[in-house]
Amino acid sequence: MQCFKEVLSMANVLGKGEKIFQVIIHICLVLLAACAIIPVWVLVSGSITGEQELILKGYSFFPKSLSADAYKYLFYKASEILRAYGITVLITVVGTSASLLITPLLAYPLSRKDFRARNVFAFLVFFTMLFNGGLVATYYTYVNYFHIRNTVWALILPGLMMNAFNVILVRNYFLNSIPISLIEAARLDGAGEFGIFCKIVMPLSLPIVATIGLMTGLMYWNDWQNGMYYLTERGGGHLYTIQIILNNINENIQALLQNSSAVGGMNIKMPSTTVRMAIATVGILPILIIYPFFQKYFVKGITLGGVKE
Repeated sequence: MQCFKEVLSMANVLGKGEKIFQVIIHICLVLLAACAIIPVWVLVSGSITGEQELILKGYSFFPKSLSADAYKYLFYKASEILRAYGITVLITVVGTSASLLITPLLAYPLSRKDFRARNVFAFLVFFTMLFNGGLVATYYTYVNYFHIRNTVWALILPGLMMNAFNVILVRNYFLNSIPISLIEAARLDGAGEFGIFCKIVMPLSLPIVATIGLMTGLMYWNDWQNGMYYLTERGGGHLYTIQIILNNINENIQALLQNSSAVGGMNIKMPSTTVRMAIATVGILPILIIYPFFQKYFVKGITLGGVKE
């Protein structure tokens, strides 16, 4: 009887400890969520705050004076922004689709233990994560041999379509989440390797496919370096993405403010600070809308894909 009471007391102690642990974990998660949400909230509120209030009182969660001057300024550039949105959506869809096709095709053989050249290809994938040819060699190769300068391929091919980290994630997912017995059973039923990959492996890999699709799409959406390197304003200005257009608008505002005093003593009044907030809001808004639909796949894919064999 005494032993039974001791067991119950230990269980109560463990129960209280587990509850305390759960409370601490929830507090930490709430703080992390706040760290992610607060900057976005301040960004959006800053974009609709009056310029003078923002300069005098700084950023606030709930602005006292609302103003749409920043978005009115961007509205004058509406045609350029809409065209840039179209180009960005095009390269994001095409580039992400190509990545989702190529990455699993490389990761699947690396996950098969009966593939003899598995270690050789795995070494090549890991090697690209540590070393690369550098910017000069990459630029020279793409411009002089692939001739992608001032073409839409300059925004799709260099550095974004294929990612060694994504290949490793998908390979680990195949190793840990696709039973080898299922593949062997399909092979006994007469299925070929390509049929097994398309009809069995890929339908079971939706979480990791959604994960790498989201990460690749984010990289394409936020990329502006390829446009700076491979597009010129005269020959490739019509291919500028939303990030490049918004960056150019920001630079134009800065130039106007710096040179306003030299133009006949004119004092140009324009929403400089709030425009920057509006530019950032316009750039991230589509991602904020899309991400909640992929969140559960993203978390599951990262968790399972990151587990090593």
